[in-house]
Amino acid sequence: MDSFSTLIRTASHEQHVEAETSTFMSDLLGGRLGMDAYARYTEQLWFVYEALESGTERLAADPVAGPFIRPELLRLPSLERDLAHLRGPQWRTTLTALPATRAYAERVAHCATEWPAGYIAHHYTRYLGDLSGGQIIRDKAERTWGFPRKGDGVRFYVFEGISNPAAFKREYRELLDGVRVDDLEKQRIVTECKRAFALNTDVFRALGEEFPLSA
Repeated sequence: MDSFSTLIRTASHEQHVEAETSTFMSDLLGGRLGMDAYARYTEQLWFVYEALESGTERLAADPVAGPFIRPELLRLPSLERDLAHLRGPQWRTTLTALPATRAYAERVAHCATEWPAGYIAHHYTRYLGDLSGGQIIRDKAERTWGFPRKGDGVRFYVFEGISNPAAFKREYRELLDGVRVDDLEKQRIVTECKRAFALNTDVFRALGEEFPLSA
């Protein structure tokens, strides 16, 4: 029988590919959109991570979600430095969430407060994605817009507390395999994982509508 981490990865593969290959992301990484589109995307991330990280102290004590709360993963401080670089010191005054982003952040916040096992699904899709595909985004952004390597503008993608990402991801998958829930709850986590990818894709779609490539 497949391990739980394998089950999650294979069950959400289709949604994962759909999110990764969205038109907006393809255009952004292909250098066809300006820095403003990248900054707007970074703003949307702020709302999602604010929902993901604002309840971590409480979740750290939870028997199911607790083992996943790792300080070296936290992204908000880095995101805020990036936004100050991209939008200026008053970035908070112009910060707005797209409706799709609001729906995503609300779902994350709901799981964080009401359903810790479901929170794991969002934790997994975000942080493991940042450690993997996020590194491609960082590299492209540095080259496209001239950000200093691993510096302001791309700090969100730099995990200074994780010296060996491959080992960390392996350890994370072991945590998933040992998660303390029954099989029915595992199925619910997998379903939530698919939902997380779909919510992410909705944000990309909305960004694509805001930044259409001129024909």
